[in-house]
Amino acid sequence: MKNKLSQWGKVSFVAALIASTSLVSATEQPNILLIVADDLGYSDIGAFGGEIETPNLDDLASSGIRLTDFHTAPTCSPTRSMLLSGTDSHRAGLGNMAELLQPEQKGKPGYEGYLNTSVATLPEVLRDNGYSTYMVGKWHLGRSEDQSPAARGFDKSFALIQGGASHFDQRAIISKDPVAIYRDNGMSVDLPEEFFSTDYYTNLVMRYIDEDLVQNKPFFAYVAYTAPHWPLQAPADYLKKYEGKYEAGYEQIRQIRLKRMQEMGIVDTSVTAHTPMTQLPRWEDLTEEQRKLEARRMEIYAAMVDNMDHNIGRLIDWLDEKGELDNTLIMFMSDNGADGNSPEVLPGNKAWFASDYDNSFENMGHPNSYVWYGAQWGQVSATPFPLFKGFPSQGGLIAPAIVRLPGEKRAGQINNAFIHVKDVMPTFLELAGINEISSPYNGREVMPVQGRSMLAVLNGAEDEERAIGWELFGRSAVRKGDWKIRLLEQPYGNGEWQLFNLKNDPTERHNLAQQEPDKLADLLTEWDTYVRENGVFPSDPEKMKKIGYSFTTCVFDRCVE
Repeated sequence: MKNKLSQWGKVSFVAALIASTSLVSATEQPNILLIVADDLGYSDIGAFGGEIETPNLDDLASSGIRLTDFHTAPTCSPTRSMLLSGTDSHRAGLGNMAELLQPEQKGKPGYEGYLNTSVATLPEVLRDNGYSTYMVGKWHLGRSEDQSPAARGFDKSFALIQGGASHFDQRAIISKDPVAIYRDNGMSVDLPEEFFSTDYYTNLVMRYIDEDLVQNKPFFAYVAYTAPHWPLQAPADYLKKYEGKYEAGYEQIRQIRLKRMQEMGIVDTSVTAHTPMTQLPRWEDLTEEQRKLEARRMEIYAAMVDNMDHNIGRLIDWLDEKGELDNTLIMFMSDNGADGNSPEVLPGNKAWFASDYDNSFENMGHPNSYVWYGAQWGQVSATPFPLFKGFPSQGGLIAPAIVRLPGEKRAGQINNAFIHVKDVMPTFLELAGINEISSPYNGREVMPVQGRSMLAVLNGAEDEERAIGWELFGRSAVRKGDWKIRLLEQPYGNGEWQLFNLKNDPTERHNLAQQEPDKLADLLTEWDTYVRENGVFPSDPEKMKKIGYSFTTCVFDRCVE
């Protein structure tokens, strides 16, 4: 990335705008570039303490604001529904992931399994207010053409419809649904012969923007990379770059990351990493062959993140060359916490991997392989927080996020305010000068946006207390101020509501439910309100266990289940 990024603070008219939370006029509408990584862990990139080489994201952080308390849903499609609607996933159609809907949930409002029409989408509203809108990458919010990005507000789109796929070809990630569906402006298409997901999506969004620059309209570009979601695959030169980088093992890499995070001010110096799945083997418990395999998995993961960073740098440099960078808001985020879960436990997958892929050590990370990095590396990526994707613990909910506002004067700042993914849409709308979304909208009744603009807290305003709830797979949580309650089934929790003071205990070690009964009661009341207002029908964890994913956690022959 060129040094242009660090000079954004010199843009006078936008600097005046950001000095307050007032809205911009239509002639000053900024471009918006929203970049989402898939399953990237909190501590993976350099700007959040990681050892993976991410100079372009680090540059973005040094010229923008790192959000250290940015919360998502526990998994991808619920997060994406909230990102593009500003409302809770149980309202927006992803009360549960479509692939995991339970019989008792089907047919209920908010459990359609796709981004429903009860919400006005971010691209729809921006397009109706003068923006060109583009989307490339992972959609995961509806399979049919009338549920595709082309039907939900994007002028141009190329989308992977399912939750993941090979990064080199058109194989999907589940044996029961083995062919990946791609839609080009809504129509089903096959991939080109020369394809690597991150490179292709970057090239395509640049083409979309370039084609319409003559219109002199602001753009909203949603770049939803599928990296570093499994299967872990990367170009050969990136794989070679990380050979031997992870031979020190889980614990040593985690401690190096934690120390760097403390030095940066991402976490307090008193914080220690919490890895509650003590049943899993430590590095010294593994055989030499097992360590070799585990190290290789993390090498591939790092190569994917490095390649993604390279492409983000290409995109930002290109915007600079086109003269569009100065008036472009950039937000980078991950869609949830790190994914330490194993796809092998999904029905039919183990046999499919054995019959259709070459997962020999020499072929790991190449096009015909299908590997993942597992629970122990997932806990490293989540440093210092407990657990990972699929859990409403901090390790599943907190994601790395960076915001670079046009004209930003607080380059390199760290913001510790509690921010939720529902807040992204109202933030973008405020910057675009869009005051409200009235209902009916485009001929249909729509629910109000629940999130609130983050501009005030980014400008130093006091973070106003509010209650936010989560539920997925029957696992639940409520956050209000510094306090949080969390419900996890055994053995991941105790099967009862636990209470944590995140100010004093950010890694959820000390359950205060018995010591603070009044606070527990207060948050349980908030839980009841959340369920009622959002139409929540919690899954039964016992029924979810038959799926295996996120309920059976193994590293070689040692498991938590």
